[in-house]
Amino acid sequence: MDARGPILGVETSCDETAAAVVTSEGTVVANTIFSQTVHTAYGGVVPELASREHAGRLPTIVRQAMETADVGWDDLRGIAVTAGPGLVGCLLVGVAYARSAARARNLPLYAINHLEAHAHTPAMTAPGLTYPYLVLIASGGHTSLVVVERPGHFHEIGRTRDDAAGEALDKVGKLLGFDYPAGPQLDRIGHSGHADAVAFPRVRLASGPYDFSFSGLKTAAAFDWKGRRDGRRPEVSLSDWVASFESAVMESLTSTLARAADELKIATVGLAGGVARNRRLRAQVTAWAERTGRRAVVPPPDWCADNAAMIASVGLYQDALRDSASADAFPGWALGTPYPGL
Repeated sequence: MDARGPILGVETSCDETAAAVVTSEGTVVANTIFSQTVHTAYGGVVPELASREHAGRLPTIVRQAMETADVGWDDLRGIAVTAGPGLVGCLLVGVAYARSAARARNLPLYAINHLEAHAHTPAMTAPGLTYPYLVLIASGGHTSLVVVERPGHFHEIGRTRDDAAGEALDKVGKLLGFDYPAGPQLDRIGHSGHADAVAFPRVRLASGPYDFSFSGLKTAAAFDWKGRRDGRRPEVSLSDWVASFESAVMESLTSTLARAADELKIATVGLAGGVARNRRLRAQVTAWAERTGRRAVVPPPDWCADNAAMIASVGLYQDALRDSASADAFPGWALGTPYPGL
């Protein structure tokens, strides 16, 4: 083990099998991701199939990452692995692999919270970022608004009360006949459309000023689409309809982020999670920041989706487990709470 060597990161929380190598200075020297396609026919992630894919792919993905980084096991200072939240079977594959490798090589093991890693992404991609900052985490499984006080110290001020933003996009995409995941297809089709063609609702909850809700919007979209299909509502082009729906989702995210930044007087905001790859969201947040004189950290699209570089990066400032053999998966591990296995 090299005490100043790089960290190997392992991520298997859902349907991305990923490994990365990050140096002790925080430089990402390898970031390998395999995106599972087996779920396309089912319209969503099938946990059992995802677990099997991880088990079959992970050793190769790790080897590819280490070869790209030109490091061996003896060069590493430790292994960081996603221990939660996520699908329990998927998490167990990654944890079991990392636990075994750490024990075999006598390496420290870092159990990482997946949401903490997403919240850390703006700092990872913008060295020297000033704290505190406000980050919007939006994906297929999570939608949260988090104040990052400093590395490892988080305060969730808002979250979805029902569907996550990415879940709403995928379900409406399925309604339109798109394959899973539908978000990238909606982004592509809606990019050239007119966002004011259909008046979809924008939801603002009274119970939580920074909370989100997308189930009502999803239902409104389903009724509207059905009405246009059966002739009860005027026809609109697919690109205009998608642009209008996309805009409703992204404006809800952007307006809540902006309101929280204004009221909490936070000068720097960031994006993370798979939905942060959406061009409309990225443009809206960037334009708002330019208008208001704030700094918006919009990571490259590849850094927004699930990846192992963000996992390894959190391992740089976190304490290792006292006993790597005790590492386990915790699918409900809440952001900002201690590792449940302690």
